[in-house]
Amino acid sequence: MEALDFLIRYGYAVLFVVVLGEQLGLPLVGAPVLMAAGALAGVGRFSVTLAVGLAVAACLVGDLVWFELGRRRGAPILSFLCRISLEPDSCVRRTEDIFSRWGARVLLVAKFIPGLNTVAPPLAGVVGMPRQCFLRWDAGGALAWTFVYVGLGYLFSAQIEALALAVAGLGRGATILVGAALAAYLGLKWWQRQRFIRDLRIARIMPEELLARMQGDAPIMIVDLRNLDHVASAGLRIPGSIHMDPNDLRRRHREIPRDEEIALYCS
Repeated sequence: MEALDFLIRYGYAVLFVVVLGEQLGLPLVGAPVLMAAGALAGVGRFSVTLAVGLAVAACLVGDLVWFELGRRRGAPILSFLCRISLEPDSCVRRTEDIFSRWGARVLLVAKFIPGLNTVAPPLAGVVGMPRQCFLRWDAGGALAWTFVYVGLGYLFSAQIEALALAVAGLGRGATILVGAALAAYLGLKWWQRQRFIRDLRIARIMPEELLARMQGDAPIMIVDLRNLDHVASAGLRIPGSIHMDPNDLRRRHREIPRDEEIALYCS
């Protein structure tokens, strides 16, 4: 019951801090807190309006920080996010593809998709989206995300309250169990990330080595797989390279010579 009393007393502050931390890229999960807020509202202990307002405000503050960093720092900020992301395999590449196809509308669903949530705001800044346009679409996405989880908590408030009381009855054992589950999740993501980085290093060639190969006698073909928005923001192209979207590889693979060594360049 102590945890429940704590949430009732400091719930609004906890809600704002957790949601803001998640938007800033910290390993926090806002959805359960939003559902808890909805459940407390369902039993008359929380204000739905205040909870939704605080959550949306936290989303906008965090997303605006990344948007401005992306607008001012460009593509390097995306590389930084990919290095700290717990989902490196879906970090930048997938987000760029989705953003190129759907534009600002991506912000309406970004918060429901792991990886896309953190990378979409700075990418919007990188591609030069106007700030007012970004805030409109981002606010719509934040509102939709908040309403879904607060609404679920409100609808199932009786069940969630019963579950919370049951967990509280377990005492310290429940805390240890939740902590162990969280540690296991973070450990799994860390292991996946290390495996991903190790696989990249196996087939990686350093820029200096590639330049030497290009200036040597043995032919080497460079296939530039960067997203068009990324190429435009960086403003750099490799001389003699073929630019190709990964989604077009099946259709355009015959353009890649079979009698030369191939180097793939991506973001």
